[in-house]
Amino acid sequence: MKTKLLLLALIAFAMRVSAQTGNLIVFTEGGEKFSLVLNGVLQNASPETNVKVTDLPASPDYPTGYKMKIIFADAALGTKDFNTAVQNGIERTVTIKKNNKGEYVQRPISDVPLAQAPPTPSTQIVHVYSTTPPAATTTSTTVSRSTTTTTNSTQPTGENVNISMGVNTNENGGGMNVNVSGMDNGMSSGTTTTTTTHTTTTTSGNIYQTPPPPAPRPDYSGPVGCPVAMSQNDFQRLKSTIDSKSFEDSKLTIAKQVLNNNCLMTSQVKDIMLLFSFEATRLDFAKYAYGYTYDIGNYYLVNDAFTFESSINDLNTYISSYRR
Repeated sequence: MKTKLLLLALIAFAMRVSAQTGNLIVFTEGGEKFSLVLNGVLQNASPETNVKVTDLPASPDYPTGYKMKIIFADAALGTKDFNTAVQNGIERTVTIKKNNKGEYVQRPISDVPLAQAPPTPSTQIVHVYSTTPPAATTTSTTVSRSTTTTTNSTQPTGENVNISMGVNTNENGGGMNVNVSGMDNGMSSGTTTTTTTHTTTTTSGNIYQTPPPPAPRPDYSGPVGCPVAMSQNDFQRLKSTIDSKSFEDSKLTIAKQVLNNNCLMTSQVKDIMLLFSFEATRLDFAKYAYGYTYDIGNYYLVNDAFTFESSINDLNTYISSYRR
């Protein structure tokens, strides 16, 4: 009886634990290989077209989902950032595809309870969610060479030609004799060498490095969104570059481009927002910049750059669904 009770307790515990986690399946509609980064941590060491991650925590620390980065194996495709929600006891499947504008977007496919989720194909690798990235990249190169040698030769041959001609004139007679001999073809020889080289390169491991820890600042001690904020001198140059453009779209493109490799303070985000003339552009940039802001605890200060209350509400909704 005690054994049965213990077994039932273990089953109940396993069900409760599984209900507190979820699974995530991400695949590309076009078959592009990619690496999946969740909350800044690489999950699959080698690029795949279909990545399944299990046991994603659904604790109070993860109320709205995960910040997801897609790193395409084809460097020309670059990287794409998305947010995706993972619920307790649910297996979520999403696809990464191109929209009508040729841009990669995320599209949810299904959310099913773990107990009803289809079995994993035997050919698919299952990755258990980890907060530690896979081992660093290792590369090995193997070089092999083969040599082919060919020798050509011609053996000597000889021909003897004997020509005899006689001429008789009157009764006295006369004669002519011509003899040609010793016409030989000489011997010739040659050597041809061909060398073929085969090179094999094997790469494995971590292609994505976890960002460095944030640098502490004496003027801020709240939650941090990125490692090191841009210096004031660099920021002034950025502002000048953005402000020099005549078109709103060009200004926004430059601002986003710089953020892909830099980090801002909330006050700097607000200053850039004020360089835009339209409310919609300011809102677009404020959403984009949130993931590249150091002092995200102060992000409410950017609301002063808005004219309409609806923009503040829209930004607040976005931040609420954004997983830091």
